[in-house]
Amino acid sequence: MAELAAAVSGADGAERPVTAERLAHAQQIPPKFLESILLQLRRGGVVTAQRGPEGGYRLARPAHEISLAEIIRVIDGPLANVRGQRPENVDYKGAAEALQDVWIALRASEREILELVTIADVAAGDLPDRVRELAADPRAWV
Repeated sequence: MAELAAAVSGADGAERPVTAERLAHAQQIPPKFLESILLQLRRGGVVTAQRGPEGGYRLARPAHEISLAEIIRVIDGPLANVRGQRPENVDYKGAAEALQDVWIALRASEREILELVTIADVAAGDLPDRVRELAADPRAWV
């Protein structure tokens, strides 16, 4: 996705589509696997596709409007599933009853970061301060 955000503009200033082959090579991803992801992202309205010799993919909206949370939801579904269910739908009994609150808090924390970071942030290597603070904590690395 960062490659799409950083796509080179043409002489006329228009963003040029990026081929799946170029994206796969840049990210060292098998092309067939990437095609599957791009199809999901196209269906989810994150990218558009253009056919033909000048074809390829481009972001459907400006990169600063597309969060990592949106991309993950399009590809994997809701954030923080527990046993394939949303945390509010998981029911625990007895001593484990408080686990539901743990899963909901985890999802809220994950959402806080993933909705904060956009494709533009990643492409520019300029992450929000909150992300940098968390990543700078040595405890985050273990």
